[in-house]
Amino acid sequence: MKHLLSKLIFILPFFVLIGCKKNETPEITKLEIAKNSIEYATGLSIIKHEGYSVVTVTDPWPNANAKFTYVLKEKEAKVPDSLQKYTTIKIPLESVVVTSTTNIPFLEMLEVEDKLVGFPHTDYVSSEKTRVLIDKGSVKNVGENEKLNIEQLIEIAPELIVTFGVDNNNPALENLKKSGLNVFIQADWMEQSPLGKAEWIKLYGALFGKEEKAKELFDKIVTSYNQATKLVADQPATSTVLYGSMYEDVWYVAKGNSWVAQFMKDAHANYLWSDLKGTGSEGLSFEKILVKAKTANFWIASGSFKSLAEIEKANPHYSQFDAFKNKNVYTFEGKFGATGGTVYYELAPSRPDLVLKDYIKIFHPDLLPSYEFTFASKLN
Repeated sequence: MKHLLSKLIFILPFFVLIGCKKNETPEITKLEIAKNSIEYATGLSIIKHEGYSVVTVTDPWPNANAKFTYVLKEKEAKVPDSLQKYTTIKIPLESVVVTSTTNIPFLEMLEVEDKLVGFPHTDYVSSEKTRVLIDKGSVKNVGENEKLNIEQLIEIAPELIVTFGVDNNNPALENLKKSGLNVFIQADWMEQSPLGKAEWIKLYGALFGKEEKAKELFDKIVTSYNQATKLVADQPATSTVLYGSMYEDVWYVAKGNSWVAQFMKDAHANYLWSDLKGTGSEGLSFEKILVKAKTANFWIASGSFKSLAEIEKANPHYSQFDAFKNKNVYTFEGKFGATGGTVYYELAPSRPDLVLKDYIKIFHPDLLPSYEFTFASKLN
């Protein structure tokens, strides 16, 4: 999931060449130089034209050699013949199905959550606002991500299904398309920059005709994030940090180019695996973790632990860490919605500024004396 200050992506102009005659130079009848409105996300491009936008998802899953291009077409707009081969989506949307909880905050921030008509495994949704819609039956449970209920989707007939793929072999996606349903493959989860993840709100702004609102909201998040980084600009990164927990017999640590590592870097903390190249995570033995992190000042534990006693019960060896002995153990996964959905997994990608402030509150508490944690919980 790419880092702050990601490189800008530009798309070459479209050249429409007509009227070619022998021994004559082709006439360029239209030259459009349109700038990509995306600044931080590296897997998304949105090019706005008169009456339509060209959206490209360039990094849909790990090691992908495919990309997806869509044309978002306003009513009565004329789209060039050269774009007819791509999936056309009529906008603004009046109904949508999304398949990741990370999309729910985008809909709510743009005030279009009432356009949501279906979601897989609705218990995962933690937002109170969307839960009201689920509870009154406005949002249908359409199965699970890998086993979407196609018959039900055909019945509710959403104008678009926004989903994702983990690789190039996903029969469920093909079945949706064969059933005549419009499908959009999104990839916000592939972004490794915290702000890159959040910038996918602009996709939903484009889908619902709220581009200006989406830009305004994202710009505020960027400002808030940058203000937080300025708070710690002069603070030394002296706090050593352990991240993760055991899963069966393996401890998965976030790699140095992951968005988790970026948060700790921006919060001016010394993440012990910041030099581990790559994104995602790497599995290590407990022995290797203990050698490197026994004396770490802080431990950010993965998992929904509620107390030190609970974490010790899960694995008695955890008590060997100094962070455990000194009661400096935190989790970002301990807050839930009414039906068990994890607030962090749903809201954090769209509000990286709040995640960063949580980290700053942990490592430099004097800088944010009145700030209350949004996601983090200290285990007592």
